[in-house]
Amino acid sequence: MEDREIVALYWQRDERAIAETAARYGKYCGSIAANILHRPEDVEESVNDTWLNAWNSMPPHKPEVLPSFLGKITRYICLKKWRERYAQKRGGGETALAFEELSESIPDGRSIDETVQAKELAQIVNTFLNGLPETERYIFVCRYWYLDSIAAISDQYGFSQSKVKTMLWRTRKKLMLHLEKEGVFL
Repeated sequence: MEDREIVALYWQRDERAIAETAARYGKYCGSIAANILHRPEDVEESVNDTWLNAWNSMPPHKPEVLPSFLGKITRYICLKKWRERYAQKRGGGETALAFEELSESIPDGRSIDETVQAKELAQIVNTFLNGLPETERYIFVCRYWYLDSIAAISDQYGFSQSKVKTMLWRTRKKLMLHLEKEGVFL
């Protein structure tokens, strides 16, 4: 079933929409959830919450790109669950490590969550990402959007882990310079 047909099922309030969404995007949303939460029961719960959230969001929303819409919902749900789980204890896991790495490039001491949600900053970062070479952009997105481990990125692209770390470090430095140029850093 095509994405537009699945969205139409949501708008018709047809419960088949959830089954079709799960069949087509279950692995995709599950991989996003697994990269953040690492516990199968949390992953399953978050993916199910994604379907519920999609059901409650359509209508009024009519997503143009269904996988991006679902991925964004999954990521939001998982990050919220991760923050709740680690509110008392800090550190540990790829999620904390990725946030720590990226925090060096994000300005003004606000939490990453608050800063990333700022629309203006998101547009500046998107412009920056669009200007990167394709492989560099994909590796950056794998690490900081999908929260893939360095090892997984290394395997996926056939690079050594050292090369991936170096590429990410250089890209973060470029991002910092871009943010300074755009006046985000003063």
